[in-house]
Amino acid sequence: MKQAANSVDLAISGMTCQGCARGATEALQGVAGVDSAHVRLEQASAAVRLKPDATVNTADLITAVEAAGFEATLIDSDKSGNASAPPATASAWSGWKLNVALGIPATLFFIVAEWGFGLGMSGWFHWAGFAVALPVQILCGGKFYRGAWKQLKRGQSNMDTLVSLGSTTAFTYSAWGLFAGWEGHLYFMESVGIITFVSIGHWLETITSSKAAGAMEALLNLAPETATRLDENGVEKVVPVAELISGNLVVLKPGDRIPIDGEALEGRSAVDQSMLTGESLPIVKTPGDPLYGGTINQDGRLVMRVTETGEGTALAQIIAVVQRAQSSRAKIQKLGDQVSSVFVPIVIGVALLTALGWALAPQQATALSNFFGQFLWKVSLPELAMTAAVLHAAAVLIIACPCAMGLATPVAIMAGTNAAAKRGILIRDGEALEKSGTIDTVAFDKTGTLTAGRPELVAHVNLGTEEEEVDGVVSIASALAAPSKHPLSRAIAEAETAPSSRIVLDNWTELQGRGIQADRAGATATHTLRLGSLEWLRESGIDIEPGGPFMSQWSAKGATVIGLAEGERLIACFALRDSLKPGAAEIVAGLQREGYSVWLISGDHRSVALDVAEQAGIPANHVFPEVRPEKKAAIVEQIQSQGRRVAFVGDGINDAPALKQADLGIAVSRASDVAREAADIVLLQSDIAAVPEALGLARATLRTIKQNLFWAFFYNAAGIPLAALGFLNPMLCAAAMGFSDLVVIGNALRLRTWSSKARQKPQVKPGE
Repeated sequence: MKQAANSVDLAISGMTCQGCARGATEALQGVAGVDSAHVRLEQASAAVRLKPDATVNTADLITAVEAAGFEATLIDSDKSGNASAPPATASAWSGWKLNVALGIPATLFFIVAEWGFGLGMSGWFHWAGFAVALPVQILCGGKFYRGAWKQLKRGQSNMDTLVSLGSTTAFTYSAWGLFAGWEGHLYFMESVGIITFVSIGHWLETITSSKAAGAMEALLNLAPETATRLDENGVEKVVPVAELISGNLVVLKPGDRIPIDGEALEGRSAVDQSMLTGESLPIVKTPGDPLYGGTINQDGRLVMRVTETGEGTALAQIIAVVQRAQSSRAKIQKLGDQVSSVFVPIVIGVALLTALGWALAPQQATALSNFFGQFLWKVSLPELAMTAAVLHAAAVLIIACPCAMGLATPVAIMAGTNAAAKRGILIRDGEALEKSGTIDTVAFDKTGTLTAGRPELVAHVNLGTEEEEVDGVVSIASALAAPSKHPLSRAIAEAETAPSSRIVLDNWTELQGRGIQADRAGATATHTLRLGSLEWLRESGIDIEPGGPFMSQWSAKGATVIGLAEGERLIACFALRDSLKPGAAEIVAGLQREGYSVWLISGDHRSVALDVAEQAGIPANHVFPEVRPEKKAAIVEQIQSQGRRVAFVGDGINDAPALKQADLGIAVSRASDVAREAADIVLLQSDIAAVPEALGLARATLRTIKQNLFWAFFYNAAGIPLAALGFLNPMLCAAAMGFSDLVVIGNALRLRTWSSKARQKPQVKPGE
């Protein structure tokens, strides 16, 4: 069956830990046409996102999952195409709950009986222990046996293989001794403890991992399932969101969660967009403003027109980016993967050597253990050589499980990308995290990035005489500019909040690239008013010399100066300039304090670029003015040629090549689709305060990955020899294995509460 939709949902069985989920994820991502795969261990499901226009055979997806050692079936997708919550687990006893519920009482029974009452040597207790251990071995151990068997059929091995071998070794050895009539100690407690402690570890791992994925699940649940549609007769009807199409009208009442993307048509209300953009303050929405699915209408009634549905909504696109990041692979992960791929066979070999050593050379093995015991701790070794061989080999198998190594990178990426998403920062993949750790230079585009991207009236001069009875020059200019859509005209029009109703204009005309003119009837005659470039006014026979000082002053500051003329006289000049975004200078100063070198790349004239740089606190020798769009990437490359690792921050289509060329591309809010595709990090806020926050959080995530990998390697490197020498018994090894997983996940969860104050300074070259 072909699947032409943008996503496919699968139910996956046979996964026992996050390492299994990672294996299933990689298998799905390896299928041609798959853009990303998000596997949920607790729900035993996967959401597979396909590339645009891709046609994927779902049988190929199922085959890929089965080749990885699991089973998969197709789930009917949400027909709306909207993000939906994952399916609920099939049973209250699914996952690890049954293992924990049966295993803990059985383990406590052995601990109390053997350690509390000393019954371990009693013959009747041996039979009681067998009766308690057998159902645990079959019912609880079956999960591990099935996983190990599926891997074995494909010539592979994993953590299930090691746990199965370890617990089965202890149980089989004890059962053999029981039926042979041995009077010594049997090891049913160890066989039960191995399964129980590993199961507890995975159960806790599942719980903590779900916390790491909390922001992802919150995003999935943002969009409501129903909406109030308004028909052409004005009748309101509650319908499933799946039935909405572009152009439909939707009524939003106070407290409603906006179901889909659209444009406000009627009403006024504050909308909470914090979950999507990280902005703490509500945004006031009036007719013409965009509305985004998943955000909350707070205090007013709105009517919106649907503009995007399904995969086209902002929420769906954000979810897609987060899912892609969480299923991505950082280059640093390859080290762990390479070790894990050969780890299990090596561990089995070490376990065999351990068994042979204790069985064939018990005196030498004991002497070696006693020697190291002088520096570590004293242990009580089994009297029988065969018993020591079995227990120590089982301990090696359990302590060496590489689950923590497999979790080290993906769980940190999951936690880091989710923490970033809560702040309105979308990190595209694991490689973006790695690249952020090497950045020492931040290059900003000017317009729309450092600046607001629209001109504002910053100064004006009235050149008319007091004797002349004319309205204020700003009111006259505003009336002239009001019908125009040109950015400079809009800035003039918006400068006058209450334009005079006495200003009546006739024959209004706009001359492209020059300005605006209109006729105004006076007391004795009709005068022509002109608002536009000084060159055009000069060509029209108007003397512009009276505005000379004002022009020189503000042109030197990088402003655009236009004039207002009445008849043949210049009566006013206006200076307009693209202003810095609020707090831009503080952000630049903060980056510089942390050791980053800050640069400015702009297509504006040199005077404009230098003025903006001066306001922002960027050194003049770090400014590249008058750069054509296609040359921005070359400028980034020029900075890189100095040995710098550059993060470029931009927002326009013409920034896409530079975003690609940079070591790290950061696209800000309102960035074009092309810029977003080219960027490694997308900021949903227009506030560039998110730039240092994004860099800091990405660096913290990379640091967490390295810490996790160190712990995983250290744990295995130290644990295997200790187990082989008899310093760790199998039950303790099982507990330690579960603890190692929790350490890795817990370390990653710290990113949920990461603060920008905790950022570390980047490494900067001497002399900079």
